[in-house]
Amino acid sequence: MAKRQLVPTVRLRRLALELRQLRERAGMSREQVADATGMNRATLYRIEVAQAKPQGRTFQALLDVYGVPEARRKELTAILKSAHQQGWLQNTDELPTQYATLIGFESEAVRMLNYESLFVPGLLQTEDYARAAVVGSAPDMTPEEVESRVIARAERQAHWKPPQSLGIVLDESVLRREVGGPAIMRAQLQRLLSDSERPDVTVQAIPYFAGAHPGMHGSFVILQFANEDHEIVYIEGFTNDLFLESKNDVYSYRRQFEHLCEQAATPEATRDLIASVLADLK
Repeated sequence: MAKRQLVPTVRLRRLALELRQLRERAGMSREQVADATGMNRATLYRIEVAQAKPQGRTFQALLDVYGVPEARRKELTAILKSAHQQGWLQNTDELPTQYATLIGFESEAVRMLNYESLFVPGLLQTEDYARAAVVGSAPDMTPEEVESRVIARAERQAHWKPPQSLGIVLDESVLRREVGGPAIMRAQLQRLLSDSERPDVTVQAIPYFAGAHPGMHGSFVILQFANEDHEIVYIEGFTNDLFLESKNDVYSYRRQFEHLCEQAATPEATRDLIASVLADLK
């Protein structure tokens, strides 16, 4: 049986970034570090991209080579010890690794900022809408794969609760595209209208008359974490998903989200818009 691929936690991802940055600050290549520590270069690469957790002896050897002071060693060692603490998701066999990774990060996040240009965000989807969205956007999926996605989406919703919070900006087209047909869309809009009243959820829509806006480049999610000097941007793709975590990338997407909030209708006006679209549904 094939070995299950490691689904990195936020802490493992952060540790990988820290080790990579320490090597770069030391001005060393992976080959030089491998020679200095006796480590396999492929192993070092896997550690630096969060595909493997370093063993204790290996970890200390890396810190020795990079000349890390004692106080910083203690901080990094604490991250290493908690690097595999998983959230609620346990069985990832039936989910793509990148999607399982998102769910793992999501379970650790305290706040998510989500811009959507095409779909209602997964955390606010009804079961029927979720199924119609998966079938319509991925027609080659088997029925079993579709159901595993729908079930995972429902479990994500069940585990997302205060004090976690969700900030959402939607393009108006999300409200008007009848995913699954009028009946399913009506139930979805009613759910969205109800969820928009929750204290942990903010929903804003960018109306058509706002014209061009930064979100026209595509949807994205910013995940923010407690007591972590670390944020992650998630971008879903057709064949591959992206996780961005450099400070420049995160800053750019955070600024983009701020611009979108400024161009969007207020939460109150957004509820009026949702109600208007509901009234127009035949």
